[in-house]
Amino acid sequence: MKQERKKRVLKLAIWTWSWVGSLAVATFGYQFLWNQSKVVTLATILLNLGIGIGMILANRNLFNHFDELERKIHLESLAITLGLTVVVGLTYSLFDLTNIIHNDAEIGMLVGFIGITYLISLLVSRKKYL
Repeated sequence: MKQERKKRVLKLAIWTWSWVGSLAVATFGYQFLWNQSKVVTLATILLNLGIGIGMILANRNLFNHFDELERKIHLESLAITLGLTVVVGLTYSLFDLTNIIHNDAEIGMLVGFIGITYLISLLVSRKKYL
C-alpha cells in the first residue's frame, strides 16, 4: 500500500512540475525564445493544456487511492478552498473594476490565494480528524 502511494505521488509530482515548466515556457518563450510567433505560441499553450489535463488525471488517480477519511479531509478542504476562491476572487475583481485598488487584479494573486487556502484548510481538517 505504501509503495503504491509513493508511486502515485511521484507520478503527480512529475506531471505537476512538467505543467509548471511548460507554463513557464509558454509564458516567457513568446517574448524571449521564438520572437512572438503565434503558431509556436499556440502550440506551447495547447501542450501546456494537455499536460495540465494529465496533471488533473494524476491527481484524481491519487485521490482514488485514498481511504474514506483521507477523501473526507481533502473534500472538505477543497470545498472550503472553492468557496473562498469564488467569494474572494470576485471581491478582488470588484475592487479592480471600481478602482478601489490601484493595480490590476492579477490571476497570479488568486492562484497564490488558492494554494495558501488549500494548505491551511487541509492542515486544519487533518488536525480535526486525526
